[in-house]
Amino acid sequence: MFPFAAPVRDLRFVLEELLEYRSLALPGFDEASPDLVEAVLEEAAKLAGEVWAPLNASGDRQGCVRREDGGVTLPDGFAEAYQAYVEGGWNGIGVSQALGGQGLPEVVASSVQEMLHGANMALGLCPMLTAGAIEALAHHGSDALKETYLPRLVEGSWTGTMNLTEPQAGSDLSKVRTRAVPEGDHYRLFGQKIFITWGEHDASENIIHLVLARKPDAPEGNKGISLFLVPKFLVNEDGSLGERNDVTCASIEHKLGIHGSPTCTLSFGEGDGAIGYLVGVEGRGLNHMFTMMNEARHKVGVQGIGVAERACQHAFTYALDRVQGRARGSEATISEHLDVRRMLLSMRARTDALRALALYCAAQLDVARHATDAAEREAAQAQVDVLIPVVKAFSTDQAVDIASLGVQVHGGMGYIEETGAAQLLRDARIAPIYEGTNGIQALDLAGRKLSRDGGTALSGLLDEIEATAGELRKSGELAASGDSLAAGAADLRAAMAIVLEQGGDPERGADAIQAYATPFLSLAGHVLCAWQMGRAALKASAALAGGSDDPFYPAKLAAADFALRQWLPLGRANRSVIEAGMASLSAFNVTS
Repeated sequence: MFPFAAPVRDLRFVLEELLEYRSLALPGFDEASPDLVEAVLEEAAKLAGEVWAPLNASGDRQGCVRREDGGVTLPDGFAEAYQAYVEGGWNGIGVSQALGGQGLPEVVASSVQEMLHGANMALGLCPMLTAGAIEALAHHGSDALKETYLPRLVEGSWTGTMNLTEPQAGSDLSKVRTRAVPEGDHYRLFGQKIFITWGEHDASENIIHLVLARKPDAPEGNKGISLFLVPKFLVNEDGSLGERNDVTCASIEHKLGIHGSPTCTLSFGEGDGAIGYLVGVEGRGLNHMFTMMNEARHKVGVQGIGVAERACQHAFTYALDRVQGRARGSEATISEHLDVRRMLLSMRARTDALRALALYCAAQLDVARHATDAAEREAAQAQVDVLIPVVKAFSTDQAVDIASLGVQVHGGMGYIEETGAAQLLRDARIAPIYEGTNGIQALDLAGRKLSRDGGTALSGLLDEIEATAGELRKSGELAASGDSLAAGAADLRAAMAIVLEQGGDPERGADAIQAYATPFLSLAGHVLCAWQMGRAALKASAALAGGSDDPFYPAKLAAADFALRQWLPLGRANRSVIEAGMASLSAFNVTS
């Protein structure tokens, strides 16, 4: 497997030139200077490239082992690499100082997370789940729970999980059966949860499970579900660890990828019941868990981008070294062949576009949380609500395709595990599935988010996209890109009108949303990403016009041109898919 170099230069371009470090000017980020951000990125790059990345292939080969005592042993070096992450203070960089974190902006935290996921996706899953647990507990936990559990979660000496899925309850969580029986100031939990990421391991002192369950007298359906905190080890009044709780790892899954990440079946209450504590309001567990889920969904998108970046690096390195065939009359590396260049440029342009969109969303999260003006916060949150399903679903779908294209660049060697290209494809494939499948993300966008405000938030984004198209059209060399972006925006407006009109039909609206959601999200993803590349083209063009001879900028212009004039047109075809209607889907008779 080729070495991994964290994309610090590309991240800096987005933070400095596209976002202009806007998040740093928000209240609460007084100490977050551009120099500090530079230092953070450089140090994170060292951790990612020198400590985490070398374990990616070995962790995949070795995998995790469930011991006879129910514990799980991680691949060699994983526990030490996680401790290096904890000791460096990385777990709390995006957590507020009031909770013991470093209080850096979300755009900085997301940039660091992309590097770590690119280095080692399996290991990166652990802190990603802990971040979600911190978010849920900070918003909904009692003062006592926060005082006991948050400091250790923030520092990373304890890790967090979320326990939703059961054998009969996957996407439909209303079918959750895990029971929580009241007992004094706590509850006893009985049941089984499956697919629990990092549900058992030997990298931290304690594991804090956030578990969806229902009281014996709770009503059926979502309203009967509550959220409970269940520690692996009970915590004494002085903060020390007590006896082992009644939660055990019954098995670990044998998966297509992310072999270094222990995905567990957890059994609660094989004895007297696992002691748990109510988080938030009884019967509001699903709502509380979605605080954690929304955090995780953005990070899953960032995770996909990290893997896409590593796939790009693999493919470029191999293409520059592999001699095959002839170009312009002599033997050449495959990077000289235009079809291979098409694949490489497609991988690079899309990865750049996805990164820019995810960090734009992170910047809007910063505004929604920290801006002094209420109207500004509300407007930013409206954009976040639209963007998160796109960042999660579109980024992860594209990451799978980018990793697959990386295998193709390698040719037959890509299908051989030793090159590492196949691992990236196997690892990336889970991301469109977990934290709500991408079909669910599409339904969220086309159904809930669009209908909630009649498309107002997305229309606002389209106004900004059209303004960027206008700026591109004013520049002679970028005018064609501006025309393409304007056409994409028009397609998205037309598709939005169809989805709103047919989705609002009292009789067939639900079917219309089901039919159009996925192509609509794909169209939105293509247009929003092309917008970011249009903005990148303007910045790169201005730098070159100002006399810069940095080769970084011509490369950015090439990627932007490809994204706007060769990739966006493929995404625009989704308008035709939506205009074709849903008759064929309705008429299709599914048989065995």
